[in-house]
Amino acid sequence: MKTTENPLLETPSALPEFDRIKPEHVLPAIESRMAQYHEQLAPVLTHPDQTDWDGFVAVEERLLTDLDESFSPASHLHAVMDSPEWREVYAEAVVLVTDFSTTLDQNPKRFAAYRHIHQSTQFTALNSAQQAVIIKALRDFRLSGIDLPDEDQRRYRDLVRDLTELSTSFQQNLQDATDGWFCQFDDDSALDGLPDRALQMARQYAKQRDLTGVVVNLEFPSYQAVITYANDRTLREQVYTAYCTRASDQGPQAGQWDNASLIEDILARRDELAKLLGFDRYIEYSLETKMARSHQEVDQFLVALADKARPRALDELQSLTDFAQQNGLPADQPLCAWDIPYFSERLRQQQYQVSDEEIRPYFPVEKCIDGLFEVVQSLFGISMQADALVAVWHPDVRFYRLMDHDGEPIAACYMDLFARKGKRGGAWMADCRSLRETATGKQLPVAYLNCNFAAPDDGNDSLLNHNELTTLFHEFGHCLHHMLTQIPYPAVGGIANVEWDAVELPSQFLENWCWQYPALVRFSAHHQSGEVLPEALFERMRAARHFQSGLFLLRQIEFGLLDFRLHARPGEAPESVVNEVRGEVAVVEYPDFNRFINGFGHLFAGGYAAGYYSYLWAEQLAADAFDRFVTEGIFNAQTGDSFRREVLARGGSRPAAESFEAFRGRQPVIEPLLDSYGL
Repeated sequence: MKTTENPLLETPSALPEFDRIKPEHVLPAIESRMAQYHEQLAPVLTHPDQTDWDGFVAVEERLLTDLDESFSPASHLHAVMDSPEWREVYAEAVVLVTDFSTTLDQNPKRFAAYRHIHQSTQFTALNSAQQAVIIKALRDFRLSGIDLPDEDQRRYRDLVRDLTELSTSFQQNLQDATDGWFCQFDDDSALDGLPDRALQMARQYAKQRDLTGVVVNLEFPSYQAVITYANDRTLREQVYTAYCTRASDQGPQAGQWDNASLIEDILARRDELAKLLGFDRYIEYSLETKMARSHQEVDQFLVALADKARPRALDELQSLTDFAQQNGLPADQPLCAWDIPYFSERLRQQQYQVSDEEIRPYFPVEKCIDGLFEVVQSLFGISMQADALVAVWHPDVRFYRLMDHDGEPIAACYMDLFARKGKRGGAWMADCRSLRETATGKQLPVAYLNCNFAAPDDGNDSLLNHNELTTLFHEFGHCLHHMLTQIPYPAVGGIANVEWDAVELPSQFLENWCWQYPALVRFSAHHQSGEVLPEALFERMRAARHFQSGLFLLRQIEFGLLDFRLHARPGEAPESVVNEVRGEVAVVEYPDFNRFINGFGHLFAGGYAAGYYSYLWAEQLAADAFDRFVTEGIFNAQTGDSFRREVLARGGSRPAAESFEAFRGRQPVIEPLLDSYGL
């Protein structure tokens, strides 16, 4: 039943009404939610020493979740349907929400209320998840400067607001730079070497801009196709240059959307914020919410991996250089960054007789979705049912309801799989609705899954390469973490308050089934013949799995070390830190104009600041968790139920180390990770 003309304020509302939500609805909805919070909790907080769970925490959780669920659709639309109107309103809304949150975390009466519950006898009567809500709230008070003098609290609020605005500007600059460059050619001959699928995509990009011929742009599917397959070395250099200089002082858009000063400002403010809270540097502040216990532990982990990866990477680079010199690299030219993907793909094909384009026809996106659902049904006893009647934000988007083994609905998921102008690059998951109890009953969790695959065109199927298939599984692993929670408290349910270096565990864990032939034969089907992926082709794929694994792993270690050093030395020029780390770790030489850091959204517009190592840390957990399935059977329902019960269902209601040990029966070990890289 409609309770207001604003669709972001209609409660109870199971799902956002994306066919009705407009930019003008956002700020009134957020302001109304904030007013409701103050109106209902101000009387309670006049006596913080008399608060309890039902009268305070449960009420506050409902009000804050209402606010989150009014803001979530607006934040999502800004990411997937960017426009000047959405960009403007999002910039205002995110500051409102940030200021509101910061003010709450520095509210002494609210802090006193939580502390009273924690110190009273009622705390022991709460269940473990409720206790986790209290404990993590008190931690967040401490990390928000609750004990600081008033002047320092004001400075903290200013810093948080600044960081929010700076990060938003960073992402908008990157989006503008990505959308702002393209190259048009009259016919396909300019793109010699690109497979038919990529040429079809280039024609589609031209049509989108009302142009003839073909268009290359900086959306990742287009960039990847050119840098991997284009025989024209000059074109590869041109596209590489445009891509790795986005939002910088270099390249074809030099200075137009330069993120350099934003990076310096973000690092400086993070450092000031950490010192204001009593930490030596931002790294220590970041690790307060991580599974890793110290900077030294992370260093030891990365160094141990680097020791294994570097000798392999040097051998791989030498082999690639030799191959390139024998197969078309001009004799007077070095192997450049724009040559590496191109010659790597040709070398991989020569060594293993396998290429992405040979694999791609076996993975139409619709069959991949079916296969994904079949795998998780086998593992966790769940099924997915499409619902075409739910309102969505774009015709490409599909909606699914998740049903448990008894046929009862337990969650839902939006899937937005294809790249388009105005959509943020990359792949990500976000929460739309959280599991919680409401006045009208249980509200089920709902997730957003977003990718940037090449869209189908002119009746052709959208075909995925194997990396894209693993991306689909990866992001759905995040969705499962949110959707299969059994914790009805949004503050610690699903992915909420899971340590950042453990939150990738379910996503990286699910990728493993993309490397299991008994899984792939269930859903691979050639888009023309319907033939299942041949086992001989799969064996070549598996043999090629460790191709250049040393180079890949060393690159990830480079990112992790760079992240830590940038946040340890914020006063230094970021480019000098980049060059220093590359000199110590990298084996590939990058051109002086490379400014990849200006597009490093994970660090400057995401949640990975002083935490990029988390990918490898969680990958260790995932490899070790999957090792149990290798022993007990990759479709063993009992093992799957154990993972669902001990990891997915528990969310942030207990430390990630406890959840892992409950599933694995011991602490994690590194050997399965090294084995997964052939090391």
